[in-house]
Amino acid sequence: MRLVVLGCAGSFPSPESAASSYLVQAEDADGRTWSALLDLGNGALGALQRWGDPAALDVVALSHLHADHVADLAVLGVYRRYRPAGALPSLPVHGPDGTVERLTHLSGKDPATDTAGQFDVRAWRAGEVVQVGPLTLEAVPVEHPVPAFGIRVTGPSQGDPARRVTLAYSGDTDACPGLDDLATDADLLLAEAAFVEGRDDAVRGVHLTGRRAGEAATRGGSRALVLTHVPAWNDPQVALTEAREVYAGPLTLATPGATYTL
Repeated sequence: MRLVVLGCAGSFPSPESAASSYLVQAEDADGRTWSALLDLGNGALGALQRWGDPAALDVVALSHLHADHVADLAVLGVYRRYRPAGALPSLPVHGPDGTVERLTHLSGKDPATDTAGQFDVRAWRAGEVVQVGPLTLEAVPVEHPVPAFGIRVTGPSQGDPARRVTLAYSGDTDACPGLDDLATDADLLLAEAAFVEGRDDAVRGVHLTGRRAGEAATRGGSRALVLTHVPAWNDPQVALTEAREVYAGPLTLATPGATYTL
């Protein structure tokens, strides 16, 4: 199983990166590649095309419905509808309650951009397990101002397909029991770190700091930590320093195009 960072900018695209989007892929026993997309924020459809045909996606898993995590679904619908190669079956999209309405708002009333028929939208339920080829996706409720989920993805190890490995994606969240559940025994915790210790302490229930992400990784025994969703106005080295003070394992900062093999 491998993770490709398509976009990692926090809250809005930066000059260097699209907003949040992460491609997870794995091969089954017959060699077929399965692709799960975690979020598709502003600008991320462009980055996705560098890694293959967006028509080859098998599932989209949405953490929550803020624009920096879902905006490019509207243009993915346009891509799927008008591609010269012809019609595609509906793509499964799992997200919080209200996902259909959110897509309608994003697409507008123009029949030329209507995403109807392009997506088979299904609402997450806590603890729900979704099987996509060799990948298992599980939604875990987390703390954010809107309904939000972290997502655990379990699949075959790239080096040893007989062994199962787990990627845990925080989505957007503050420290909470759900984040701890996500981090527990994860081979890689992909955690947002949009806030800064000392600057944003008065705002709780919205985002993690690098320190809070590191604390969750330590409590859960995560074997590696990747920080993401750092806004352009933050110094990413601050997030790394905060996390390093409380987490002793392998620690990196997500960058566009970075690939992690599990």
